[in-house]
Amino acid sequence: MKMPKSVWWLVIGMALNITGSSFLWPLNTIYMNDVLHKSLTMAGLVLMVNSIGMVIGNLLGGTMFDKLGGYRTIMIGTTICLISTILLNFYHGWPWYAIWLVALGFGGGMIVPAIYAMAGAVWPNGGRQTFNAIYLAQNLGVAIGAASGGFVAELSFNYIFIANLLMYVLFAIVATTQFNLKLDVKVKSSEALSLFSKSYRLYFKALIALCVLFSICWVAYIQWESTIASFTQNLNISMGQYSLLWTVNGILILVAQPLIYPLIRLMKENIRRQMFVGVCIFIVSFFVTSFAEQFSIFMIGMVILTIGEMFVWPAVPAIANSLAPDGKAGSFQGYVNSAATIGKAIGPLLGGMIVDLYGMQKMFLSMILLLLFAIICIFVLNYYLNKIKAQ
Repeated sequence: MKMPKSVWWLVIGMALNITGSSFLWPLNTIYMNDVLHKSLTMAGLVLMVNSIGMVIGNLLGGTMFDKLGGYRTIMIGTTICLISTILLNFYHGWPWYAIWLVALGFGGGMIVPAIYAMAGAVWPNGGRQTFNAIYLAQNLGVAIGAASGGFVAELSFNYIFIANLLMYVLFAIVATTQFNLKLDVKVKSSEALSLFSKSYRLYFKALIALCVLFSICWVAYIQWESTIASFTQNLNISMGQYSLLWTVNGILILVAQPLIYPLIRLMKENIRRQMFVGVCIFIVSFFVTSFAEQFSIFMIGMVILTIGEMFVWPAVPAIANSLAPDGKAGSFQGYVNSAATIGKAIGPLLGGMIVDLYGMQKMFLSMILLLLFAIICIFVLNYYLNKIKAQ
């Protein structure tokens, strides 16, 4: 199916939004530790509060989409991000840097679920294809922002703040001129929108299963950026080699789409099955990597992990969109995005505690067991979705 022009603009907007934030996020700890002379504990605390701000932004952005529509929600989030990045350029000492960072997390958190919900509303028949396009845009944004950020920071951190602002200005221009779409977003009373009402009980249970599943997957996935990253250094694998793992991850996501397309097409009518395959591939990745003592095995593990995420990540917002009752599309995208953020936030802490107490092998085993529980969540989700369909 040919993607509508309006969805293309949402994809471009998402790429600009993520590129802007990706200029900054890989360098946050370095800037706070090396430039502002704050401890790693303080830097970690700031990033945790930033994650909390993002979760609140996700939930608020999704709810506002349902009540105000996508355009207004995105413009409010964009205004918060613009004000924060402008102030960041003038006041980037302590504690202002931390304050603007948390504000950026909050504003950016509002934008993402609104874009997902808007894409689902603009192209209701797009299914996984819609969310896969946005997923690719996110990865492109991360690749461009993170790769460019290092080079720009070597010149001056001030240029990072300027580049960050320019990307949000470009995003604001695209959002202002292209996102004012005529969507049939019905505003309902707060009572009718309550997920705890009897009529929404099955939807609520299905949503819980989906959120737990998504959060678990992120707890496991984020180990590659935390405990596994540290493990590679203990094995005398260079930082350059470790960075190459993520370069391969980004390239594969963009170029391997045709390779998995026949499988995706086979399971087109059952996105839950796609997710099941993806989680099973995650398990294989952790099993293989648990034996790694040299770089080549880590590379094989990363390739397997990347194939798994290509099945799972686009499937979750697609299921959330199809699951959402009328008037709840934004809220449902907010909930699943919050679940991802929570998984990213607690993953490094949980993985680090397991490694410190029991060692790396137990961490790999723990992640495999968690992912097996995620598979149970898929069956629970499938059960509730079938009950909803039978109503």
